[in-house]
Amino acid sequence: MGKIRFPKDFMFGVATSAAQLEGAAREDGRGLSIWDAFSTIPGNIGDGSTPEIACDMYHRYEEDLDLARRMNLDTFRFSFSWSRILPEGKGKVNQKGIDYYKRLIDAMWKRDIVPNASIYHWDLPYELERQGGWLNREIVDWYGEYATLLFREFGDSVPFWATINEPIATYVGYAQGGFAPGYKLEKYGRQANHHILLAHGEGVSRFRQENLKDSMVGIVIDIWQHFPLRPDNQADCEKACMENEKTFHSYLNPIFKGCYRSELLSYMEAGNCMPIIMSGDMEKIHQPIDFFGLNCYNRVLDCSEQGVMPERKQNGGNFMENGTEYYPRAVYEAIEMLRKEYEVDIPIYITENGTYNCNEAVTADNRIHDTQRTEYIRGFLYWISKAIQEGADIRGYYVWSLLDNWEWCAGHNMRYGLVHVDFDTQKRIPKDSAKWYAAVAGTKEMDWNE
Repeated sequence: MGKIRFPKDFMFGVATSAAQLEGAAREDGRGLSIWDAFSTIPGNIGDGSTPEIACDMYHRYEEDLDLARRMNLDTFRFSFSWSRILPEGKGKVNQKGIDYYKRLIDAMWKRDIVPNASIYHWDLPYELERQGGWLNREIVDWYGEYATLLFREFGDSVPFWATINEPIATYVGYAQGGFAPGYKLEKYGRQANHHILLAHGEGVSRFRQENLKDSMVGIVIDIWQHFPLRPDNQADCEKACMENEKTFHSYLNPIFKGCYRSELLSYMEAGNCMPIIMSGDMEKIHQPIDFFGLNCYNRVLDCSEQGVMPERKQNGGNFMENGTEYYPRAVYEAIEMLRKEYEVDIPIYITENGTYNCNEAVTADNRIHDTQRTEYIRGFLYWISKAIQEGADIRGYYVWSLLDNWEWCAGHNMRYGLVHVDFDTQKRIPKDSAKWYAAVAGTKEMDWNE
């Protein structure tokens, strides 16, 4: 049994989002979001739930931050609810929303926990969706006004700002229908994609205008690299390559190289789904950022034939009880791709990583034995440490998530938390993984068997 040690200034934390944890969806002047509306349509959410209550963090944030402090966490990722700050998405400011986030951020600092904020995490104000949402180019200015408001209200107390968390969720909501607002047109998805990248660029510009010298601005992208299920099958290889082009490369290339890749342009041209791109758009998107947030959960194995599934053991990986592959090397491969293909030399933070269980039993002595979650996190931390040893500038790691929460279309069916939540009583119980993670965060080291 050996030890893996992380740098003394390496930050351990957890990641959350407003829509998934806060609840209080109709309290203190908050407006509705697209997810409030989408979740009321029968069949959209696995268990029929809505984010109306979620984890009730709006009322219980002190309790939840106490849990984070007892876990020795250095930092806490959260997002602002656009609808709580600007109930109609623009115009009149909801002071009660401003006051809530000031209390939340102050509570973090009082516990020596560093705030890391996302300006936008999927929950567009419903009133803006009624005006075209991410299909309306005016949204770039609407987003910019919202971002400036946040920078002026909270800029002195938040050192990390992510313009957008996982922009691909917006594409899914407009092209595939699986997320809010529920459209199913590829042309819509590609136009929404372009506008959210423009919003990112607008956010960076607005950040620079505020001269927040003690803070950093970046973006959070999820990278699920696609590989062929059968590496010797040409059709599988071609499908995997194209999926990579349509997903993470469609964000990374504009941000780091200032253009869409030729493969994606050809795909959009052939599919009649080319977005409207105006003069100066790519320059706006392609601005220097201060850090990159990498969300990484796994890889994807693609097959060109329907019905062909990976074996329970595939290419050295193992499948967990929830049916997903355990492949912690995915994070190392994503970091390697960023460094080699995009020459990313700014600090990288692993802004989300975690796994879920659908059924977690609470024992008679109020414990949850989630051994697979502990081993999952341990494996990913090993590969992160390897990347650091090889020169990657990785400065922090965030588990998704602190609490079991409202997991979008799955509702309460997927439990990602280090802390169990009884959604009937809102009782919190730290799982075994929380106690293990607290020890790692407190010592900056973990046991490892080669």
